[in-house]
Amino acid sequence: MDASTSVGATPDARTLDDATIESHAERVKTEGWTVVEDAIAPDLVDELNEDLLRLERSLGIVPADNLFEGTRTTRIYNLLVHGQVYERVPIHPNVLPIVEKVLDPGLLISSLSSIAIGPDESAQMIHADDQIIGLPKPHPPIICNTMWAITDFTEENGATRLCPGTHLADHSPNLLENYDSIPAEMSKGSVLVWVGSLWHGGGANQTDRRRVGVAMNYCAGFLRQQENQQLGIPVDTVKRFPRRLQELVGYSIYSGLIGHIDKQHPGKLLLGAEEDALLVWDYAKAEST
Repeated sequence: MDASTSVGATPDARTLDDATIESHAERVKTEGWTVVEDAIAPDLVDELNEDLLRLERSLGIVPADNLFEGTRTTRIYNLLVHGQVYERVPIHPNVLPIVEKVLDPGLLISSLSSIAIGPDESAQMIHADDQIIGLPKPHPPIICNTMWAITDFTEENGATRLCPGTHLADHSPNLLENYDSIPAEMSKGSVLVWVGSLWHGGGANQTDRRRVGVAMNYCAGFLRQQENQQLGIPVDTVKRFPRRLQELVGYSIYSGLIGHIDKQHPGKLLLGAEEDALLVWDYAKAEST
């Protein structure tokens, strides 16, 4: 992995260089997916794994009662309210820059959750993450999602299954049908990145151990987020976030217009951030004479 040290990386992490970031982003655009090997420092991966177990116990999290989420799969949603370790996930320097190139820097966090596929879980229905959005296909990327491997991902333990080339299809999959797919196998600490129109699904776990991942999902800045970040995260919690993370949860303005509050920047109005962003109508002001 071509990499160099960078501010913001954990002490034992290596940050991808610009050429490697560009290469991964281009692969997502053309092939629909990429795997960033060894993207996350082992210490961070282990901390996430331990804290997810803590949350499962303290919150009493149990598997869902539906086949899509999985009856032997444990999921924890809205992770940004559950501890500062999760604040490092959306802005990770080996992941966010790739997604910014697939979408654009005005993107938003759509959701942040954990997915622990337990033993004997069956394969998830093949789906596309954008298939409930009423846009003709194919279309430019509006969703770009990532899966952090907190444990090794293998075909046997339920690695995410991908249907290559389907991001270019003119339709979405039928959830009741089976499709040819390949496992996105990757080592602990690696990250799968894929565009929202790629058909995929969680794999079946045929082992006696859990397959644990963190699903860090992003969407275009003009799209409604899957999890309501502005209402789901208390403002006092958001105030402690790094400024970039505040922008990603929605305290930002897209293209000089989308997201303002009475012509004011939400970050400045609600968080006290120093923002001098111009809105579209500021460019139309008549020059004084």
